[in-house]
Amino acid sequence: MSATPTLVLRPGRVTLAELRLIQAGGLRLELEAAALQGMADSLATVQQIVEQEAVVYGINTGFGKLASTKIARDRLAELQRNLVLSHSVGTGEPLPEGVVRLVLATKAVSLARGHSGVRPQLAHALLALANAGVLPVIPAKGSVGASGDLAPLAHLACVLIGEGQALVQGRVVSGREAMAAIGMEPFVLGPKEGLALLNGTQVSTALALAGLFGAESAFGAALVSGCLTLEAIKGSVKPFDARIHEARGQGGQIAVAAAVRALLHGSEIDPSHPHCGRVQDPYSIRCIPQVMGACLDNLGHAARVLAIEANAASDNPLVFTAWTEGTSGPGEVISGGNFHAEPVAFAADIIALALAEIGAISERRLALLLDPGLSGLPAFLVEDSGVNSGFMIAQVTAAALAAENQCLANPSSVTSLPTSANQEDHVSMATYGARRLLEMARNTAVMVGIEAMAAAQGMEFDRSLKSSPLIEEQFTAIRQRVAFLERDRLLAPDIEAMRLWAADTRWPDAIAACLPSHAHSF
Repeated sequence: MSATPTLVLRPGRVTLAELRLIQAGGLRLELEAAALQGMADSLATVQQIVEQEAVVYGINTGFGKLASTKIARDRLAELQRNLVLSHSVGTGEPLPEGVVRLVLATKAVSLARGHSGVRPQLAHALLALANAGVLPVIPAKGSVGASGDLAPLAHLACVLIGEGQALVQGRVVSGREAMAAIGMEPFVLGPKEGLALLNGTQVSTALALAGLFGAESAFGAALVSGCLTLEAIKGSVKPFDARIHEARGQGGQIAVAAAVRALLHGSEIDPSHPHCGRVQDPYSIRCIPQVMGACLDNLGHAARVLAIEANAASDNPLVFTAWTEGTSGPGEVISGGNFHAEPVAFAADIIALALAEIGAISERRLALLLDPGLSGLPAFLVEDSGVNSGFMIAQVTAAALAAENQCLANPSSVTSLPTSANQEDHVSMATYGARRLLEMARNTAVMVGIEAMAAAQGMEFDRSLKSSPLIEEQFTAIRQRVAFLERDRLLAPDIEAMRLWAADTRWPDAIAACLPSHAHSF
């Protein structure tokens, strides 16, 4: 039995590819040893403030509107515990396991940046939970994405103090049992430790990352399904000529056109109809580089923002020690607003736009395939149509999901409601904005999966010529999941099988090279 591979997290330098692996699971996570000194230094600064009884927000004061209330030294542990308990007000379904792993890892990374003033043991405990598969039960709803993801992170912190709940091998256990499962006693939180755990953008960032990775998979699948459709209708490859896209200069467009040319390289189908009279294909075929390229550019921008945020010190206040500042004298604790998740909110909205468009253009190609006047294929891709409906209602499902995604794509970042007696008078709503991406990614995977299944069906009406090796490989993968539709049958299982195909992460190199979490390191 092979040992579990170890991923060493380098605070400030964790890559998107590493974050994708963390979401998937199956890794043992460790903090880079070099991070320990910075954590120890910031902890010493906090301890010095406590010893000197200086009044500093978050260390010996109340919180939010109660920031001016000084707390006696002998009640600081009570203050931090009460903070965690009072903020554990989440509701809704628990976050998915992969998202919780990302939350645990990114919170540990944030604390290990050395600006939080907490014991290193807290960061190690977070990773120990992830490594043991002991995942805090974090309700999905209740954060406005400012002052950090307070409610969901409080549910995480509850487990560390022996409260709340965690999931262990499919069984919900108490926080105390969860800590025992990793061989630790519940923490008695020190000054600032509860606040450092609750402040931060880790939940909204983890949700947005999961949405980004889902969007990447749907993007890759949609490039394949688009090529399958082009081959099924014997469309033109001329719109993918590199000269067209270089003349415009948009980077994503150039990359997508190159990927399509690579995917179709070696096809026997395109050279077989040089004089077919097809001058211009509909936009859903002809403009794949322009539409999908714009989506790719947006995903790339969102990826860069999220890679930074996943490595960020985003709690409040932040500790700056003499060592990190390169000066002599005591460290300084500075209140700011790094917990405000506006960058994540905008990134989530951008990903939502891309997901909506990836699905929308795929649904239009599906409709094209079913229309014999445009595709040249049998109506609804089935022989003996009339008695058989073929893919008619599968396209209705795709249309329903495309409309749903269009509604979900409405921006969340422009919504703000004040909280905490107007102390927190502008909030990002990033957490909802990121959470809705999971549903959108699923919807898009269904739409793209239906298109790919229909395109494979269309190709089967004329198999006298083969497509390219890469497209034939994908055709075979589809046929391993769903059979040719000779007559009407129950299609829901086939649609689910194709959703899983579209949610895969193993795409040809021509596609993987485009994807932010594959192509770039932070």
